[in-house]
Amino acid sequence: MSADAAPSTLTDAQYHAKTAAVLASVEAATDRWLQDDLIDIDTQRTGGLLELGFPNGSKIVLNTQPPLHELWMAARAGGYHYKWVDGRWIDREGREFFESLSTCASEQGGVPLRFTPAD
Repeated sequence: MSADAAPSTLTDAQYHAKTAAVLASVEAATDRWLQDDLIDIDTQRTGGLLELGFPNGSKIVLNTQPPLHELWMAARAGGYHYKWVDGRWIDREGREFFESLSTCASEQGGVPLRFTPAD
């Protein structure tokens, strides 16, 4: 099911809570990897925008879009828009956010990286 087929069923408060949890989960993963000496990804967060800076100088930018109830990701591979569909962040092509982020980060970081949602 594509994300365009289902309008957001989240309230504004639910949207903000879910996107805050996504950004916190991404930050926690990068902190763990730094502690484990796997990779040093610099993070910079300003409100609903989280920038991931990789050792090779490339970046991935995650950005919340409250008026649209979307989560956006910009990476070397392209730009992606995700909507909350059936309990997951899904893009227009049916790809899940954490899977796409993991793929893009692994490519840009040069090591296998796996992001997962917070429990």
